[in-house]
Amino acid sequence: MGQINSHYPVLLVAAITSRYASAIDWAVSQASKHWSAVRIKSDLFDFTETGFYEKTMGQNLLKQLVAFQFIDPAILPDHKITSNQWEELYAETHQHPEARPLNIDPGYISEAKLVLATTKDRDHRIYLRDGIYAEVTLHYQQNDWIESRWTYPDYQRADFKSFFTECRNQLRKQKKAN
Repeated sequence: MGQINSHYPVLLVAAITSRYASAIDWAVSQASKHWSAVRIKSDLFDFTETGFYEKTMGQNLLKQLVAFQFIDPAILPDHKITSNQWEELYAETHQHPEARPLNIDPGYISEAKLVLATTKDRDHRIYLRDGIYAEVTLHYQQNDWIESRWTYPDYQRADFKSFFTECRNQLRKQKKAN
């Protein structure tokens, strides 16, 4: 029988998307107040890999990747529920023509993988709780991030993978210090 052990903390990350840089700044501010200070933040990326979000979010979308605190991976659903509430709050309190002016996708980095939380069930996603699912979007193998057949095109970009490597290095550094 295998020994049951607690999971080593993982690094909480979020991908924040909007056509408004001010909306992304607002989301980072919310997360900083409620989750933790920002550890690592990417530049703004042009989100051009798919037109999937254009109907609800508009064109010329931007995306920013942000890393926060070390967490127990079991609380990922709490962060997804909270981020959905922030999306709704932003839409209600800011005057934008889009139905969904802000998208916040939390997840986490472990040494072996990038996991994203979602509300959508698919064949490769595992139900966690409270309507929240998780998927392994990338896995780390032989010093590189490897995508799966379902990995979103933007997560396959070299600049995204560089950000995730920086996060993974922070995690490893923290683990070594403990």
